Formats: sequence, structure tokens, C-alpha cells
Amino acid sequence: MILKTYIFIIFTTLFLHWETSETKSRGDIGQASLPPRGWNSYDSFCWTITEEEFLQNAELVAQRLKPHGYEYVVVDFLWYRKKTIGAYTDSYGFDVFDEWGRMVPDPGRWPSSQGGKGFSEVAGKVHSMGLKFGIHVMRGLSLQAFNANTLVLDSTTGKAFEEAGRQWRAQDIGIKERTCAWMKNGFMSVNTKLGAGRAFLRSLYQQYADWGVDFVKLDCVFGDDLDLDEIIVVSEVLNELSRPIIYSLSPGTNAKPIIAKEVSGLVNMYRVTGDDWDTWEDVAAHFNVARDFTAANLVGVKGLKGKSWPDLDMLPLGWLTEAGSNEGPHRYCRLNLDEQRTQVTLWSMVRSPLIFGGDMRKLDASTFSLLTNPTLLEINWFSSNNMEFHYVKGSLSSSGKHSLINHTEDKEKINVLETRVLALRSCKDVKANGWSTKVLDSVEKVCWEENSNKRQAPFCLNKREALSASEGETVYQHQNLGRLHLFVTERTELCFGASSNRKLAANEISRGSFSRCRSHANQMWENYNGTLMNSYSGLCAIMDFVRASSGGIRSWLATGRRGEIYLAFFNLNNQVTKMSAKLSDITNAIHATSSKCSGREVWSGTNLGAIKDSISMPVNAHGCALFVLNCT
Repeated sequence: MILKTYIFIIFTTLFLHWETSETKSRGDIGQASLPPRGWNSYDSFCWTITEEEFLQNAELVAQRLKPHGYEYVVVDFLWYRKKTIGAYTDSYGFDVFDEWGRMVPDPGRWPSSQGGKGFSEVAGKVHSMGLKFGIHVMRGLSLQAFNANTLVLDSTTGKAFEEAGRQWRAQDIGIKERTCAWMKNGFMSVNTKLGAGRAFLRSLYQQYADWGVDFVKLDCVFGDDLDLDEIIVVSEVLNELSRPIIYSLSPGTNAKPIIAKEVSGLVNMYRVTGDDWDTWEDVAAHFNVARDFTAANLVGVKGLKGKSWPDLDMLPLGWLTEAGSNEGPHRYCRLNLDEQRTQVTLWSMVRSPLIFGGDMRKLDASTFSLLTNPTLLEINWFSSNNMEFHYVKGSLSSSGKHSLINHTEDKEKINVLETRVLALRSCKDVKANGWSTKVLDSVEKVCWEENSNKRQAPFCLNKREALSASEGETVYQHQNLGRLHLFVTERTELCFGASSNRKLAANEISRGSFSRCRSHANQMWENYNGTLMNSYSGLCAIMDFVRASSGGIRSWLATGRRGEIYLAFFNLNNQVTKMSAKLSDITNAIHATSSKCSGREVWSGTNLGAIKDSISMPVNAHGCALFVLNCT
């Protein structure tokens, strides 16, 4: 008996020591100390999910994915919208809000919210499962609340906000000309320069904290829809709250590193692409984005009360719905197994948050295996020195008769089509300075000539004074923009606008669009010192050169916490490609002195044995190979 007790004490001591060491190695200090993992309802339910469906999924996350580090379950957008005839993703008049203009769950879909309880009971049930609860929210103020002209709550007093001897209302703080471009009937920015505007935002996030929310995904404030003022104020509010809340930004279409550097320290996650859906084009579109954000040293840097992570978007695997649908999950992922492996491998190699989007109730064995692969999860949390590896070769035929495809630091020998597009960038980007005013054929134009081919005519937009605001409309002027202008095409009834009127997919290039001329700030520009700055977003127009490739090969490299080396081959071609890399190039890239290596390939289970000079393997179309190397 004494011996058994002694053994038990030793075992317990060792276990506690291991648990403490593992916890420390995970770096659980501060918020989002590691890339967050979890589940989100959007890919499988769009906006239509009910309380029962959400809790069913949460319970399965707790049972099956929580042991693998997945801890957040997030209700995506429009949880406040009534599911009834006429309601859809951009309908008007179906949202439920309180007397202070704050969205509250639709009691028809979320019955536990009745009596002013909001998400309190749902959050409590999620917490009892050992998980954390999250919600999606939109920028600023809803159009419905604006039109109802609700009072603004002062959360410090519990009464209407008063300043300058009066009570403030929604129409005092809402900026109707800055509605979310892809949800024009939904939400608008608030004027954060006003005390009432800041009080409104504070009342929102205080309510979320009171409900027990652990994760907030704020949409339509980043990338093309940049609202830096709201991002800053919300970050300040969350920093002051006693309840820790992960702060995530979405969608981030066209979110370049130069813009991300302004927000990375304010948040914990931020989307760097449009919506990722289950098409190969969407998956392939993430390679350049991942390269740019990793090269900019933005992965795992200081964020709100912890760290921040560029987010490649949710994993649309398993049982899904359609983008913008009014229907719940009804089909399987359209990516084949090779494409799915490519996606999860890339997400892990670049240390993106892993947020699964499929319906947990129909989680198949293949998808579960991808989500819980121990090597991928190890790389995602604990790898370092993550980088795109440029010294990889590929041949499109096993005979070697086809010329090699080299992806090096200087060039890619692949089929490339270069196209000019009118895109949007941060005005701090040096390439944004390329516009000048010219008079051509007696018409004043603004033309782009920076780095243009002298034998090619410059791209020009006709210029005229901005339209006057209609009665009752106030044109929102971005600070320091000065006098606003409107630039038009030859068809003068169409004006250039800065944001899409719908959510973009990851593979779509964010470019300006032309639509009927209005007094909306989205269509107003200022030509200043060679730039075209938009009044809606504060971003600048630029003529960008887009390289659309028909295929190619890519590779990524990282090191493990125990000294192992991770090497991933990615074949973006439409046919099997034999890929190879020299061992000396691999070790030189991570400044290792090892000369003797052995290893294995994860997906095939191939044991490579002792590696002499190089690693070589045929990789399926749109597939990948993942090697774990141990060197001495």
C-alpha cells in the first residue's frame, strides 16, 4: 500500500511537471499568445443558424476538437435578424435592437435571449463545455437604429448620454454616407470624434462583456473598408474591460502589410483576404498574401493584451452552405483531398488561426483527420523561422524532357499574364503616387503614368466637381482631405467608387467599380500631391500590375521547437509535378550547419531514410508534400 502511494505521488508529480512545462511552452501569457483555433458558423449556416443548431455544434467541438486546441465557438453575422419572408443578407427592417440602438439576438432563433438576457445563457452553456464564446459584429450603427433615432447609452451611468446640455441620439453620431459598402442597408460608421460616438461603441462592447463574450469579430472596418478610428476606439474599450475579449477584424479584402502595421498592435487577429470558399482559385490566391505578411514580420507580433496574427480566413471543409445563402448546410466541400491538404498545410506553415467552418454534426473522418493532424497542429503553434523557400525545382514530366520550373528569389519560370487593374492601396504605399492632372482634348483629366510603358497611352479618368448632397444629406469629409472631387469615366453618368458593393472572395482582386453617380463619400476623391485619396476609406487609387499565373510551384520552410525542420512542397499546376530541393539550400536558408539528415513525408507516410544531397517527390496536381526532417 505504501509502495502504491509512493508510485502515485511520483506519477502525479511528473504529470504536473509535464503539464506546467507544456503550458509554458505554449506561451499562455496574454491574449492570443498562440494562433487561435475554433469553429465559426458562417461556412455552414451563413446567417441562418439557430440556438439549438449552434449548441449542438458547440457540444461536438468540445467533445472532438477541444482536445486538439480548438476552444472558440463563434456565431457569425446577423444573429439579430429575424428569419422570415423577405429577410436576407442585405435586407432592411428585420433586425432586433434595444432602446439604445444595440443589436440583440432574434428571440425567434435564440429563445434564451428573451427578457433582455441577450447571449448570457448561450455563453454560460458554452463555458460549461470548457469552450469560449464569440460573436460577429458589424461596424458602428445599424441603419434601422439610425432611422429610429434611438438614444445613446452612457454605460457609466446607465442613462442617456448627455453632453453640452442635451441628450444625444443615433442621428447625431451616425455617418450615413459611410455605410458598409457590401451591406448598404445594414450598418454605418459612427463619428468617433464625438463623445457620444465613443460612448455608443463603449456601450456595445460593455454589453458583450456582460453577456460573457470571449471573442469579437468586427466586420467591414479593415482593408478596402478601413475605419481606423473605430478600430482604435474599440481597442481602447476592450483594453479597459475587465473581461478579456479576443479582438478579430474581418474581412480585410486587399489588406496589404502597410495597412496591417497600423492595426496589428490594436487587435489579436485580422483577415488578410476576402472570403475564402471551397474553390481552388480561392486557395491558390492565399500564397502571395501569406508570403507578403510573413516577409513583413507581422506573424505573432505584439497585439491587444497579447499577440496578433494575420488570418487567412476560415477553413471551408466538410458539410457547407453557399456564400450569401438563406439556407443551412446542404453540400460537401468541393475541394478534392489534395486541395484540402494544400490548404491546411499552408495555413499551418504560415501560422494562421485555424477556424473550422463546416457543420460539426456531419464531420467526416477525412476532415477530422485534417483538422487534428498532430504535425500540422505542432507547426501551427510552435514552429518558428517560417518563410517561403525559394530554391525548389519542378518538372512537369517524369521523363524530364520538359524544362524545369525554378522558383527563386528573383523569378518564376511559369506562364504569366500581366494585367493592369485599378486597385486600392494605403496612401503610405510609395506606388500610390502616380496621378497627375492633364488637359486632353479640352477635357481636364486625372491620369496614371507612374512606371507606365511610354508606348502605351496613360490611363485617365475625367474630372468634374463633386455632386451636391441632396436635401437632408450631409457629406462626410475625411479629416484633412479638403475639397472633395468626383472622377468619372467617359460615360459621365457612371462614377468611380472605392469599394465593392458585395463581399469579395479570396481570389478576387479588390479594384474600384463604376456605378451611378451619387453624393456618397465612396465616390469622392481628392487629388493631392500625386495621389487619389478616397473620402470613404482614406485609401488611395493605384494602377496595379497583377500577375495571373496558369500554375507553378511554391515551397515553405520552418523549424520546430525540438530542432526539426519542416519543408512543404506545393504544386499549383494542373498536373503531377516532380519537385525537388537541395539539402544544402534547405539548411542554408535557416542558417543550420547540419549535414546529415533523415526524415519522413507526412501525407504518404514515406520514410526518406538518410538524405544524401536532395529531397525529391512527385506531387499531385494542386497537392502538397510535407516533410519532417531531423538533422545532426
